[in-house]
Amino acid sequence: MGQAGTTAAAELVVAMPNWPSGQVTANIIKTALNKNFGLDVEVREMGTMNAFAGLASGEVDIHPEVWLPNLNSLVDRYAGKDGPVQIADMGVSAWQGVCATKQTVEKTGIHAIADLLDPKKTAAFDTDGDGQGEMWIGAETWSSTAIERIRANSYGYAKTMRLLEMPEEMGMAAVDAAEATDKPIIFACYSPHVVFKLHDIVKLDEPAYDAAKWHVVLPADDPNWLTKSSAPVAWDKAHFHIAYAKALAARKPEVTKFLESIDFTPDEITEMSYAVEVDRQPPADYAAAWVDKHGDRVSNWLKGRGQ
Repeated sequence: MGQAGTTAAAELVVAMPNWPSGQVTANIIKTALNKNFGLDVEVREMGTMNAFAGLASGEVDIHPEVWLPNLNSLVDRYAGKDGPVQIADMGVSAWQGVCATKQTVEKTGIHAIADLLDPKKTAAFDTDGDGQGEMWIGAETWSSTAIERIRANSYGYAKTMRLLEMPEEMGMAAVDAAEATDKPIIFACYSPHVVFKLHDIVKLDEPAYDAAKWHVVLPADDPNWLTKSSAPVAWDKAHFHIAYAKALAARKPEVTKFLESIDFTPDEITEMSYAVEVDRQPPADYAAAWVDKHGDRVSNWLKGRGQ
């Protein structure tokens, strides 16, 4: 969480989110900046809400993965024309939704979100005998988790499914266990992600995204967020970007030129997740090896250009 003694000493602070690829990309940025500019960079674990507040206050300089549209409200608040935060133009394409394993679809006949409204079908996911199925919707601190709760409420399957919030490692361990024991499972999902490399995963069908029907208020913006929100449609196309404090451009323009050129691919993001979640590599170790292996690529970023 960042130790009091290190904050003042570090020249730059990179916020590190609690999902695998974000942990790796934060450390790749740290390693590259230290190796090439000799900068003392601290990677500090923190939630995205706190990270944006830190970017605005000067406590934080960089956030490695800002997901959109999940964080649109934060971006609108902090990264507008006169706001203190800049979102890098370069981004990674992604998507979000609700998934099941292929054997779950074959066993239960559930292939669409609408099927989750049928308690006879969702009973297949009841592991504790309380009459409701269970599904993981994300970690407690993720904005996507609140949005998945809004979607469940809007579609109506919040009445048939118990929505579980827990760290991603636990959510994915449940998917591994379900596959190993041939048990059905359903869960919130996003790509790029290692789960698609490990298992045969099916994204459930749902009505296409419709901006007119997507009314999302996040908990940080209103205590009555759930009752004021409605989203009975699929997510809009997702993407994520690096964010940095605008003040950094004046203080260290060579750093912001580097950040604007970083162009990770979806496959690389999946490899990062695999290294941390499956191979159990410490994010900092994987990041150091990645920078060493991709010297030419990093050199291009430093010069202000991507691949």
